[in-house]
Amino acid sequence: MSETAIAQKQLLVNDLTAKIKESASVVVVDYLGLTVEQVTELRKQLREAGVEMKVIKNSLMVRAAVAAGLEGMEDIFKGPTAVAFSSEDVVAPAKIMAEFAKTAEKLEIKGGIIEGKVASKEEINALATLPNREGMLSMLLSVLQAPVRNFALAIKAVSDKNGEAA
Repeated sequence: MSETAIAQKQLLVNDLTAKIKESASVVVVDYLGLTVEQVTELRKQLREAGVEMKVIKNSLMVRAAVAAGLEGMEDIFKGPTAVAFSSEDVVAPAKIMAEFAKTAEKLEIKGGIIEGKVASKEEINALATLPNREGMLSMLLSVLQAPVRNFALAIKAVSDKNGEAA
């Protein structure tokens, strides 16, 4: 192999390593058997959620994962592999891939990386069942508002009771 090709591959591995390190989550899937239309639709859904999907040579991804300090990814990177990177939303790639896999049976989640740690297929599927970031924030806001709402209702009940007694 020429020195130029080796240098280009090393640059690609460095870029992939940086992308892995800055990603909140990475989902690895087997896409063999999907039609062009299905892959196009999947990429569209991912892009709308701010997720980037790439098809990268497995050996380069293994090297990038090792360089990023992640061991045990060799089993995930076997066969036809597509990788979805999300730098903002941890849940989005897992949720989109799991939903898409329900209609496209050929799509299989292999595993991934969640906040810098290697995740199994089961962990990625569990992550897919969680609400997205906005859903979690609204749930948190609801929990934070509950005590104030209950206090206001108690004060109103006391006020109504005092009003009836007069």
